[in-house]
Amino acid sequence: MLNAGGTAIEAMVAAAASIAVTYPHMNGIGGDGFWLIHRPGMAPVGISACGRAASLATPGWYAAQGVTGAIPARGALAALTVPGTIDGWAKALALVPDRRRMPLKDLLGAAISQARDGIAVTGNQSRTTLEKLDGLRDVPGFAETYLVGGRPPAPGHRLRQSALGDTLARLAETGLDDYYRGDIAQTHAAFLDATGSPLRLEDFNAFSAELVTPLTTQIGAGQLWNMTPPTQGISSLMILAIFDRLGVTKADGLEHLHGLVEATKQAFIQRNAELGDPDFMERPAQDWLHPDHIANLAGRIDPARALPWPHPAKPGDTIWMGAADSEGTVVSFIQSVFWEFGSGLTCTDTGVFFQNRGAGFSLDAGPNQLRPRARPFHTLNPALAALNDGRIMAYGTMGGEGQPQTQAAVFTRYAVFGQDLQQAVSAPRWLLGKTWGDTTTTLKLEDRFDPSLVAGLRAVGHDIEMIAPWSDLAGHAGAVVQHCTGLMEAASDPRADGAALAF
Repeated sequence: MLNAGGTAIEAMVAAAASIAVTYPHMNGIGGDGFWLIHRPGMAPVGISACGRAASLATPGWYAAQGVTGAIPARGALAALTVPGTIDGWAKALALVPDRRRMPLKDLLGAAISQARDGIAVTGNQSRTTLEKLDGLRDVPGFAETYLVGGRPPAPGHRLRQSALGDTLARLAETGLDDYYRGDIAQTHAAFLDATGSPLRLEDFNAFSAELVTPLTTQIGAGQLWNMTPPTQGISSLMILAIFDRLGVTKADGLEHLHGLVEATKQAFIQRNAELGDPDFMERPAQDWLHPDHIANLAGRIDPARALPWPHPAKPGDTIWMGAADSEGTVVSFIQSVFWEFGSGLTCTDTGVFFQNRGAGFSLDAGPNQLRPRARPFHTLNPALAALNDGRIMAYGTMGGEGQPQTQAAVFTRYAVFGQDLQQAVSAPRWLLGKTWGDTTTTLKLEDRFDPSLVAGLRAVGHDIEMIAPWSDLAGHAGAVVQHCTGLMEAASDPRADGAALAF
């Protein structure tokens, strides 16, 4: 798309459509999306394409269905929020001047072909499908779409998604709004009603993604932006702001890792207590970044002792992508269906499976309580930074609870301590707490760290668990950096199936 004269925004829409086809276990057009967009001479803008809960979705409605503890994670009862990502694409494209905007048929063309002609199933998709099969095989539409003879497809299997290709082709022909107020919306609403979801046509009709002012903070390296609630973008900013107060001068030593882990704990404690739908939070998230508050949190960190853990973890499955163009537009983008394959509920007429983000709602009172049209907590948080020397950096990762932690590792290594961008992404990483159904709340370290560093972390009280040297638990990170000279840098995670392209 960039070679054809498109903007970074248009390239990202094309990539978002394509990866929804080629990496369906981690994202899809039945999920949500979030954008941070930097344009020269303008303040960064965010797009919150976060689907709201169905009008029927209340604790009482779920009690009538026999659900009183937690919302199910799979099936129709888990599909309770409108998929927001398609309208996020529309809001992003509206920022491109009409006179030069590329036709939707060009932007979605590759994805349509990939869906109709077939993709080679990745090893990650094959393995993930097998691992999650027990919860997915009996969900309506899933087996017909993503299994082969009732079994997960082998790596390299040619997976055709003809119905999804037809859906994308219709969107290219009639416009993205068809997803919410056209034939596609009617088909989905009828399917969801018939299978037992609380979503109805009126919920699709009422949905619109929102342009938002991103959260921001200034640290020594430059100005940072991240996404507003109900995402955990505030956590990512807090970790870096707290760490900035600790005076660490060297990468990948005890002070670096201990400082970031302890900053993570302080940020997560507040996140877990207060973060939710911004309409129902007690105070705005931007207030959490006030210098006095950050200084207070930094003051709670003992450089010689780890704070006892655990606290509740937040799972999630996601993709992150970044793009930059020659005109200076830089995009940080994230798209997700929450758990692998979301709810699993798949409309075979359209090839769309629906996210289970609403399973993250609580049925109990609090900022994340289930309410009609409420927005659920999101682990998603694309990141953006303007460094002091003029570099613009878009960065992010998938990985649920690990997203803010991986962002902190990559950003500090590159922007604070001056490591090469690819080195900053490839270097050993860590994860504090649970993710992806893991049952332990330890500090997990990839088995590539210096043994003396591991021993030092244990000595100050961290409960250490060693994981594989290139573990998925450590996230699939990436970054794009635009220099004021016109130089472009990009890095992609060797843990993932992604790529970094600069030209």
